[in-house]
Amino acid sequence: MSWSLKNDRPIYTQLLEQIEQKIISGEYGKGSKLPSVRELASEAAVNPNTMQRAMAELENRGLIITNRTAGRVVTEDDSILTQIREKRAEGFTREYVKKMSELNYTKDEIIHFIRKEE
Repeated sequence: MSWSLKNDRPIYTQLLEQIEQKIISGEYGKGSKLPSVRELASEAAVNPNTMQRAMAELENRGLIITNRTAGRVVTEDDSILTQIREKRAEGFTREYVKKMSELNYTKDEIIHFIRKEE
C-alpha cells in the first residue's frame, strides 16, 4: 500500500481515510485479514501508536472487526460499507458543486458537465 501523508492535517486522520478508501473500494475485500498494526505503521513510516489510533477509529465505525485469534478483518456487513461509501460520495459531490458554484455555474450547467463525462 502506498501512503500519501501531508503535514496539513493529523496523520492518524489521513491514515484512517486511506485505509477506509481501500476498504470501501474493495481493495481490502470483505472478510479479508488486514496486516498488523506494526506492519502498516512500518509501511507508512509512522509510529505504531498513531496507526493503532486510526485502526481503533475504523473499528468504532464498524469497518473492521478485531478477532483475538485472527487479528483484524474487514467487516462483511454490506450496509456499513454502503453507508460509508455513500457518505464519502456525498462529500465529494458537495465539494464539486461548491467549487462549480464559486465559478458561477448553475445547477443545470453543473449537471451538463457531469453528463459530458458519462
